[in-house]
Amino acid sequence: MSETILGNAEILYIWNGSSAYEPIACLTSNGLSESVSEVTSVTKCDPQQTIRKGGTHAYEISFEGEYIKTEAGKVSWVEVKTKLRTKGNFTWKIVTTYADATADTEYGTAFFSSLEKTSPAGDENITFSGTLLGSGLIVAVDPHA
Repeated sequence: MSETILGNAEILYIWNGSSAYEPIACLTSNGLSESVSEVTSVTKCDPQQTIRKGGTHAYEISFEGEYIKTEAGKVSWVEVKTKLRTKGNFTWKIVTTYADATADTEYGTAFFSSLEKTSPAGDENITFSGTLLGSGLIVAVDPHA
């Protein structure tokens, strides 16, 4: 029987710029969406036949979390909004850990394309969400190793 993986087993990390990947603090969810554009062409040999092939690879990483005070070893809302405002690319990784303690790790480069913070009235926690837009390919080798 196939083993299903719980959402807690997958964590999104951001390179801290100097020495380590740090998790975005208190995420409630994160996702990865990949797509490939379509390239079409027609030849004079068969002008009625459209040829389709894969073009540019693109991806987005979405995430949601709860606002916390800045904490050592974690990327908080304050650091996330600073990265968005500097408009720079940075390295990220997503680690999926299986029940047998093995892991699948993916790395890439991205920038924050959107952030939103929601502060409801009453006793509910402040939440945030955002999107990273990828640049280049997703790889299995740590570019900082």
